Amino acid sequence: MRLAVIGTGIAGNAAAWLLSKRYAVTVYERELQPGGHSHTVRVDYDGEPIDVDVGFIVFNETNYPQLTSLFTHLGVKTVETCMSFALSSDHGRFEWRGGGESALQTVCGLFAQPRNLASPSYFRMLAEVARFNKQSVADLRAGRLHGLTLGEYLRRQSFGPRLFSDYLGPMGAAIWSSSSDDILSFPAENFVAFFDNHRLLHLDRPRWRTVEGGSRRYVDKLTTSFKHNIRLGCAVTSIDRTVHGVTVRDSHGGIETYDAVVMACHSDQALATLSDADATERSILGAIRYAPNTIYLHRDPSLMPRRRQAWASWNFLRWPRQTPALNDVAVTYWMNRLQGIDERRPLFVSLNPPFEPAAGLTFGQFTFAHPQYDMAAFAAQRKLPAIQGRRRTWFCGAWTGYGFHEDGLQAGISVAEALGVELPWRQPDPALAEAAE
Repeated sequence: MRLAVIGTGIAGNAAAWLLSKRYAVTVYERELQPGGHSHTVRVDYDGEPIDVDVGFIVFNETNYPQLTSLFTHLGVKTVETCMSFALSSDHGRFEWRGGGESALQTVCGLFAQPRNLASPSYFRMLAEVARFNKQSVADLRAGRLHGLTLGEYLRRQSFGPRLFSDYLGPMGAAIWSSSSDDILSFPAENFVAFFDNHRLLHLDRPRWRTVEGGSRRYVDKLTTSFKHNIRLGCAVTSIDRTVHGVTVRDSHGGIETYDAVVMACHSDQALATLSDADATERSILGAIRYAPNTIYLHRDPSLMPRRRQAWASWNFLRWPRQTPALNDVAVTYWMNRLQGIDERRPLFVSLNPPFEPAAGLTFGQFTFAHPQYDMAAFAAQRKLPAIQGRRRTWFCGAWTGYGFHEDGLQAGISVAEALGVELPWRQPDPALAEAAE
């Protein structure tokens, strides 16, 4: 059987890697390198080459069981990293940092701005965080969140505005690369389930890890067996399906027919490419919105919290915007902390920053699109089996889950298994799999 795989993100690469063990697989990728959001950039930092990730950066063994198994199978080296989160509001007029290597570091971060010690409203917010952590999990397990958005749930439970504006909103926006308004529309059930499973509502947090040398290392290992069948810089322009096969047309003028196609791209891209999409496909694939995000790789510390004590791995910047943006969420990732890079050579990745980093301090600019989750998006996910494998077409991608690497990998694995290919490693511990649901 001849198969076409569209896209080389984690879903496409996983599907192609497994399927190529049994079938003849051709992979189409519009970019000049495989990997999708696994994108490592080599920068010349004052004469020293440094590899930095600008997309996928971290994972943990609890919530990423399949990715952990894949890395073990491929012999990918990973190292521990430090995950922490900070909010900097109005150019540093209000700042706090959560998380750290010790309880003392956590306390110091929460009060990185000394006047927080004398702020009753700040202490009320911390108390509401504790109440939300306990009550939301109880309500989730009792089924009381079903059908509610996060905003509706917070209003029903009479949580104060600062819980969202200074805590849940920035964290959710940073996690999903979404606007704060979109986080208010996030289904409460899914939001709390994700926070609960990732231990964000608990004191015992998982240990996070990163790929040593950058995510390119795992992409190279994963694609080795089929790299000669990847057509880089070759975008698919249209796909037509008949009872006899699937015809793929590409940007180079090529026309080829396959027995089936695996659409391992964003759902909106899949819909735009299928020239004969039917009503069911249009309804499901068209229900998920995407937001483009502009990303800068740079060394400009002015896009970090004003107080060094407030610096974290992830830094949400709620500052007045000086330049227009594709999306109003603004986050700076401290790559020295996340990837163990020498802090004498500061490196940052800023997503939709309120102003551009200084030109002389910028190494590169990129654009990635991320799915935006609401009631319609999760409803579409539940309907996906209705079109999966129908009309010689399979769909996979991180958009089928919460938008993360484990979701994309699991989606690619599921398609390969449905086509009769088995995983080369044993299934992960059921307790770990349940924790990642």
